[in-house]
Amino acid sequence: MIEGANINKSLLALGNCINALHENHTSGKSNYVPYRDSKLTRLLKDSLGGNCQTVMIANLGPSIKHFEDTHNTLKYANRAKNIKTSAQRNVLSVEYHVSQYTDIINRLKQEVIDLKSQLGSQQKHPITKAQPRFPLTSVPSASHNLPFVSPDQ
Repeated sequence: MIEGANINKSLLALGNCINALHENHTSGKSNYVPYRDSKLTRLLKDSLGGNCQTVMIANLGPSIKHFEDTHNTLKYANRAKNIKTSAQRNVLSVEYHVSQYTDIINRLKQEVIDLKSQLGSQQKHPITKAQPRFPLTSVPSASHNLPFVSPDQ
């Protein structure tokens, strides 16, 4: 029962997203689309209103017993059909050509090896510590408050 309720919540959130996208398309406005209402709509965000072409398959039954479900499914699919997305090419501007990245990676690996060897040589020959800038003041210890006990007692 709990799992069925969660599925229904996800489908309701999906229906809300499709309705919002349909309204955005028909009115020409850019209203809020509640993609974050469920995990399903988060996964389908790019497919529904993003940079993808999406296909929706509706399952219909010819029986009169399922007329209401079939009718609702057809309305739902019609709204989803009317959503228009504009696929655009994802273009990245990079500084280097792809073939140059292997050379860059090899140079960086060599730099890491050199730095590790420098660090290892510094650990073998430690540098003497410099005197602190601010001399430490003596802090009275807690033993001054204790009574003196001689070793003979």
